Formats: sequence, C-alpha cells, structure tokens
Amino acid sequence: KSRTDPPAKSKLSRIKYPPLVCVQELLNVTRRYGEYNAILGAMRAEFKEGILRAQYDEKVGSLAEQRHRLESEEHMALMAWNDEQNRIALRRREERMRLEEEALRQQKTLSAQHRSLQEQEMIRKKEKEIEELQEMSKSFITAENLLERIEAALDNPTSYNFCLDKEG
Repeated sequence: KSRTDPPAKSKLSRIKYPPLVCVQELLNVTRRYGEYNAILGAMRAEFKEGILRAQYDEKVGSLAEQRHRLESEEHMALMAWNDEQNRIALRRREERMRLEEEALRQQKTLSAQHRSLQEQEMIRKKEKEIEELQEMSKSFITAENLLERIEAALDNPTSYNFCLDKEG
C-alpha cells in the first residue's frame, strides 16, 4: 500500500500509541547522548584552537619571520636572474640592431650604385638619341637653307609617278 492511500475502513477507528519505553533507559540514553555531544564539542574546540594557533603562528610568529626571510631570499635570487636575462636580451637586441643597420647600409650603397648605373645608362641613351636627332636635323629644311633646297629640287626633277606608264 502506498503512503497516499487512505487507511482501510476497518482500521479507521484505530489509534496508534507510541511503544512504551522504560523511564530509566530513556534517562540513561539522554545522559549518554549529552556526554557524547560534550565530548565531541570539546574535541572540535581543541582541534579548532590548534588550527587557529597554527594560523596565528604562520602569520605572526617565528614561522612567519622564517617564511618572510625565505621569500625575500627567493625574491632577491629571482631579481638577480631577471637582471641577467635582461642583460642577455639587451646584448642580443643590440647585436641584431647592429646587423640590421649594417645590412641597411649595404642595401643603401648597392641601391645608390644601381641608381647611378641606371642614370649613366640613361644619359648614354639620351646622348645617342641627341646625336641621331642632330644627324637627322642636317637634312631638315630651315629658313636659312630654304632657297638652296628649292633650287636643288628644281635642278634635279624627280618623278614619283614611276608606277604609272602609258599603258596604265
């Protein structure tokens, strides 16, 4: 039968009484339970006091001084190690920067040489073009030699109709 089911009709009028307990046994059990609680409370208090004393000694007492001394020694050792690592990193950085500056200087000199070679090559090309233009300009018709050119053309008549003949 489940707990939620109502009691049977035959059991409705029945009244449940707690079982009878011996009074002396009840007094004995309650006394012993009180003693048990007192003993456990005393043990808990003693353990708690020991823990609190250890915490106090750790914070304030001789253990704290010893721990503080050890921490300061460890801190000094770590700071010395950190300074050494910083010096090593500084030397590496300075060496790297020196190499980079040297490489940059070499790159600048190479680019300057390359640029000067290109400029010289361009100057040679321009000079060659100027010479060619000067050679070509000798055959140009100008105001000074216009009459000479006209007379030369009239003296040497050239027919550009060489493709045409009487037959067509």
